[in-house]
Amino acid sequence: MIELIVTKDGSHTIFDSELGVWHHSVNGALQESTRIFIELGLLEKAREGKEMKIFEMGFGTGLNVLLTLIEARKHNYYIDYTTLEAFPLPEEKYEALNYDLLLDSNVLQQLHQLSWNQKHDVMNGFSLTKIQNDLLEYRFAQKMDLVYFDAYSPNTQPELWTEEVFRKIYDAMNIGGVLMTYCSKTVVRKTLLAAGFNVEKHPGPRGKREVLRAIKV
Repeated sequence: MIELIVTKDGSHTIFDSELGVWHHSVNGALQESTRIFIELGLLEKAREGKEMKIFEMGFGTGLNVLLTLIEARKHNYYIDYTTLEAFPLPEEKYEALNYDLLLDSNVLQQLHQLSWNQKHDVMNGFSLTKIQNDLLEYRFAQKMDLVYFDAYSPNTQPELWTEEVFRKIYDAMNIGGVLMTYCSKTVVRKTLLAAGFNVEKHPGPRGKREVLRAIKV
């Protein structure tokens, strides 16, 4: 069963009672995604140039896409965004999310309603392709500059946190490409290193001491 939960910063997240997992930190979905994927990922990578290709593992609630779109509009970034999701949220769940209200936006529903497996020009300079597929089966069609690795935890989906998977992503990235993930477990850091990445630890969002930033050099 999929339940809508309000986190400590007032933003919604999803709790999957069947798997026993949360889509975001209960300390705040909005502050978590902003810190990990926007501040440490998008804004840092944009220092090298305003044009980039982004890959997201886990479309989920659409929060990472929405935050990236808002920043792209604010800073005139040119972004080709691809997001992967095997199990899209049902309409009644994504319609109830409060991100648009909190972020003074009005596009979240549009992002969810866009057809799957097709590229869409959401606005000038921002395209979005939502792929309904499993990462193990997915084949990258282009080289990526930034990866939001937002899969369920290694305890829930261990098959997505292997050296083979990270090597697959590594090979699909441009030199200097960055992978951001919330999971800072030692085994994940060692697996990223084994796949070829340089790995950095950075202070995480509230309630999380560290997160990982992996770079293809």
